[in-house]
Amino acid sequence: MIDNNRDFGALADLRVVELGQLLAGPFCAQLMADHGAEVIKIEPPGSGDPMRKWGRGEPLWWSVVARNKKCVTLNLRLAAGQKILKQLVKTADIVIENFRPGTMEKWGLGFPELHAINPRLIMVRVSGYGQTGPYAKRAGYGSIGEAMGGLRNLAGDPSTPPSRIGLSIGDALAAMNACMGALAAVNHRDKTGEGQVVDSAIYEAVLSMMESTVPEYTQAGFVRERTGSILPNVAPSNVYDTADGEVLIAANQDTVFKRLCAAMECPELADDARYATHHARGEQQRELDERINTWTRPRSSADVLDHMERHGVPAGKIYKAPDMLEDPHYQAREAIVKVDHPSYDNFHMQNVFPKLSATPGKIRWVGPELGEHNEEIYTGMLGISAERMADLSRQGVI
Repeated sequence: MIDNNRDFGALADLRVVELGQLLAGPFCAQLMADHGAEVIKIEPPGSGDPMRKWGRGEPLWWSVVARNKKCVTLNLRLAAGQKILKQLVKTADIVIENFRPGTMEKWGLGFPELHAINPRLIMVRVSGYGQTGPYAKRAGYGSIGEAMGGLRNLAGDPSTPPSRIGLSIGDALAAMNACMGALAAVNHRDKTGEGQVVDSAIYEAVLSMMESTVPEYTQAGFVRERTGSILPNVAPSNVYDTADGEVLIAANQDTVFKRLCAAMECPELADDARYATHHARGEQQRELDERINTWTRPRSSADVLDHMERHGVPAGKIYKAPDMLEDPHYQAREAIVKVDHPSYDNFHMQNVFPKLSATPGKIRWVGPELGEHNEEIYTGMLGISAERMADLSRQGVI
């Protein structure tokens, strides 16, 4: 059963106003809400966040990305809506937005204006290219940030065009960077009393994960390219066929490779000059992978993984959703949990991460209905009368 009490979690003393839509801004706010922050999500009246309609068939993603949030409607294009937002900002610790740079300024809601209202306010701004620079005001989706940050060039097989990895990873990385930056800014504010702007660009969030690709070029002239399922010259570390699927085995260190050879009942391979060292295995990568495939192919995945576990070789299945739900380790750690949902039975989603021992987060409720918390926030928090609420609704403000 989901507990709707917000007196839990490491961020339970923070109030966050979320103005974003789609993924990057909302995911940043979800991470905060998962750990107890009171997140008030602002949506345009009538339509709401487009994420309400996204999904394969049923729009199920909304239930995850808007969980633990209080949803209100507010038209920020109207002066009356901007005035109400400023009232909310007076009480907020953090404002999150992921509009195209310049939009908030056009509405009279830029950082100088909001800072004047609340000097302790932290404004988190997520965009494709950041708030400054010659590309700042370009439209910038996650896919473009992945391309500019270098990830798309490395994703996929060298025989195919650059690939999407199957998730909106650019948006997610920018959201996580934004969340990290916001919490750093909270720490700074607690020392100084001053808020600041957190500027999280999608392409830079991707770039931050690109390992040593830049110095590899500047120092050695080497440009990384797509390599498919392998890491060149690091072997064996690949996906191997079994009789009923595929498994991933990573045994590239000398000691681990010896254990793999023992598991395959070929201990002599560990002393074979062609495979005895990391460098030698890298040169014989293709041949070595075929040897391992020959051993794994006639066996079941369970048999291969049992051999690997008994010999201390890192290995695992290529998981899909059914595997995750059935796996005893997922179950023991409650990585996926069943939650109450007003429209669905047996509704499962990923739990709150990371796990904190003293102040664990919690899923209190799934994504709310459009404007579900209007009365609680506008009347209960801001003191707007029922008559004024009705008038604002007629004007299209809420």
